[in-house]
Amino acid sequence: MEVKCEYCQIPGSYGNLIYETEYWMIFLAPSQRYIGTGVVVLKRQCNKLSELKNEEWDDFSKIVEKLESALAKMFNPTVFNWSCFMNKAYRESPPTPEIHWHFIPRYAHKIEFEGLNFEDPDFGYIPQPLERKVPENVMKKLMDEIKRNL
Repeated sequence: MEVKCEYCQIPGSYGNLIYETEYWMIFLAPSQRYIGTGVVVLKRQCNKLSELKNEEWDDFSKIVEKLESALAKMFNPTVFNWSCFMNKAYRESPPTPEIHWHFIPRYAHKIEFEGLNFEDPDFGYIPQPLERKVPENVMKKLMDEIKRNL
């Protein structure tokens, strides 16, 4: 059975791997409606945040710092949204929730990157799960820039 995250709608994958630690993997999400959007996935099956080990929380806090710092250098987001949804997993039987975080930089200003404009028309509100694909060469450049700044 294939499980998709309700927000990112990515079956079996979260995008392109850009970084990993002992406990977590960081992916650049395939949809870049909010430029720099990523997914941070725990490497082991875990059903609840309360089941995370101390060392996983410690490692996650370092990832938060690295990602926010990298994107601040690159695009100066106004705010960083972090979300952990597991709702979709419970619509299936048996449910298979997994811990993953959506990293969603939000912008009160327009961003230009590689000749493309990125705007956040719902800034100040819940991010909308609307897809925005960008050309593969732009995704590669974005990945390279994030890696360089991590």
